[in-house]
Amino acid sequence: MQKMKSLGSIGNGGGQPTHDQENDEEEISRLAISTFQAREEEIERKKMEVKEKIELQLGRAEEESRRLSHIWEELEELTDPMRKEVAAVRKKVDMASRDLKTLGQSCQKKEKEYKETLDAFNEKNKEKTQLIATLMELLTQSERLRMTKLEELSKHI
Repeated sequence: MQKMKSLGSIGNGGGQPTHDQENDEEEISRLAISTFQAREEEIERKKMEVKEKIELQLGRAEEESRRLSHIWEELEELTDPMRKEVAAVRKKVDMASRDLKTLGQSCQKKEKEYKETLDAFNEKNKEKTQLIATLMELLTQSERLRMTKLEELSKHI
């Protein structure tokens, strides 16, 4: 890393990197990590919100199901004039079931997207790490070659 910094400082006279440059690089790294962590927290927060909404809907659906079951029992004791009300209640139960199914599918889709995004992020991070290692190796070789050339030129003086 020091070699990369010293090569980067060629533009400022070829001397050692300034303290500001080192601080800037550290700040950039901290900012990148902080941004990633903030995104991870936001994804986790949204995931929890969706789960809470689904759990709330499931609770309502179970309560509605119990209520409707009780109504159903009372309706069975009655005669045909209540058939329209029963049909209306059944329709509401069906609608609630469809809503729950849609919410469940949405939750699964978002979890899948989250996992895919996280995998892609990790893959890119790995690729970046490998590229940095390659860069460092190239910079080291370049420094070595320049030093050799400088020594050869110094011998001819």
